[in-house]
Amino acid sequence: MTARTITPASSHIDAERAATPARHWRSGLVAALAWALLYALMKLVPNQVIGFAEPLYVAQTDAIALIIAAALFVAVVLSRFDPPVIGRTLRRIHPAGPWLIALAILFGLWELVTAKLSLLPAPFFAPPNALVEAYATDWYRLGDSVLHSLRLLAFGFALGAVSGFCTGVAIGWSRGLGYWVHPILRFLGPVPSTALLPLSLYFFPSSFSAAIFLIALATWFPVTVLTWSGVASVDTAYYDVARTLGAKPRFLILRVAIPAALPHVFVGLFMGLGASFSVLVAAEMMGVKAGLGWYLQWAQGWAAYPNMYAALIVMALIFSTLITALFSVRDRLLAWQKGAVKW
Repeated sequence: MTARTITPASSHIDAERAATPARHWRSGLVAALAWALLYALMKLVPNQVIGFAEPLYVAQTDAIALIIAAALFVAVVLSRFDPPVIGRTLRRIHPAGPWLIALAILFGLWELVTAKLSLLPAPFFAPPNALVEAYATDWYRLGDSVLHSLRLLAFGFALGAVSGFCTGVAIGWSRGLGYWVHPILRFLGPVPSTALLPLSLYFFPSSFSAAIFLIALATWFPVTVLTWSGVASVDTAYYDVARTLGAKPRFLILRVAIPAALPHVFVGLFMGLGASFSVLVAAEMMGVKAGLGWYLQWAQGWAAYPNMYAALIVMALIFSTLITALFSVRDRLLAWQKGAVKW
């Protein structure tokens, strides 16, 4: 009698989905039609005249909608034939079909209430072509602000993450050290880092170093607390087994406590990264002479609201990319715990 291997039903479903050709991408076809209708709306319906200046980059904005619609139509056609290499790529973008439809509807509503009907007051609410104009005419200043913000965020987050990790491991392992550090955490941790901005500007020689300190402080607290919780919650049976095999304290910390606490550490890193974003923008608005926060304040001061919206979109894309990158690092480092830890 041969042994039979029982596999869960979900694995059969996944295998069938992987073997199914990437055909009948209905949501992609609907998305292509939606973007084509958006192009028709932009092209055929006349814009309302606002002020004395002619709107710029209208033709370029219309061309973007047309290019997206054409690309989606091509993707739908290629999905029908399912070529070997392109088919796998197309299957990856299939789940984005409903979002592509929603984006076309959103941009259509935006175009209607601003450029076509002028229901929203200008210049606070600009049409999509104003956003394209902001990127096309002010890309150098916006790009320079992005570089300054990334440099500031990298220094501050790295300093806060490393110091928070070391502090959390230390107080999670040593009760004596935790006795002294725990009250400091309870006292300084809940205080918003931005509240210390006046003091940091006084004690630090430059606004750049003061901003690094505030970002590091905002990152340090959640990383410290979650790392401490992870190290303190490690099952004592792991330590007992390692000691039975002759493990030293250094081995217990590096090979037992830290690997077991990594899920908590990454939760702290996620929380610290989110806190560092808000502190970064606030610090750049008040003390730094460049960066995305400074760019937002500059655009608001000159009533350049399309530039402000352009900076907000860039900021959201950058921060979302950083969070996704951190998720990827977490998945690689904790692949051995994926069955035990709920992602």
